[in-house]
Amino acid sequence: MFRLDGKVALVTGGSRGIGRAICVALAKAGAKVAVNYAGNEAAAAETLSLVREAGSDGELVRFDVADPDAVDAGVTGVAERLGGLHVLVNNAGISLDQILLRIKPEELERTMATNVGGTLWCAKSAIRLMMRKRDGRVINVSSVVGEAGNRGQAVYAASKAGIIGLTKTLAKEYASRGVTVNCVTPGFIETDMTAALPDSVKQQAIAETPLGRMGTPEDVAAAVLFLASPEAGFITGHILRVNGGMLI
Repeated sequence: MFRLDGKVALVTGGSRGIGRAICVALAKAGAKVAVNYAGNEAAAAETLSLVREAGSDGELVRFDVADPDAVDAGVTGVAERLGGLHVLVNNAGISLDQILLRIKPEELERTMATNVGGTLWCAKSAIRLMMRKRDGRVINVSSVVGEAGNRGQAVYAASKAGIIGLTKTLAKEYASRGVTVNCVTPGFIETDMTAALPDSVKQQAIAETPLGRMGTPEDVAAAVLFLASPEAGFITGHILRVNGGMLI
């Protein structure tokens, strides 16, 4: 089950954390994996090494998801070099946290351009290729705060909520062309970002999670793998919560 033999996947923001775990999970399932990164080539190369250790192959592809021309060239290049594009995982994102009264225009613009704009531009380029073959999976990575909100994350929460709305819209637009579009919303996950938080914040988040622990990048990757697989062929426009029960 959940095999992706013969498929090509592109994962944005694949150099570390959740993105790296997704790359490895897709590789273990048999997919060739293009690892996108914006600047940290060394970390991306580590991910590609893990992809190869998992028994598959792929390549590194550098572009800024907020740049539509760079996105189109990057996505098209992956398809040409690896033999098509069957799975796109929009994982790249940034968080510039600030309370409302301290938010600067450039923080809003940069977050929206990366999180919402990046998801949109990558989906546009990928779906153009997928619809010709009537075969494609787009999986967007949002966040629990896109559904529930969070103090100090007005811009980030708005951007992640935007991804949910974009997911549902694209699912309606391209279902007839054989392309499914779904979304995962991770909760409190063990990453470099959360590792830097004070212990009091971590404990509060765990206390608010019914399963009583932080999630792992592999938890999120497993959900993405399912949505990318043939077994999820009748699922589109779905928001899959990977949050330990935070929004029950």
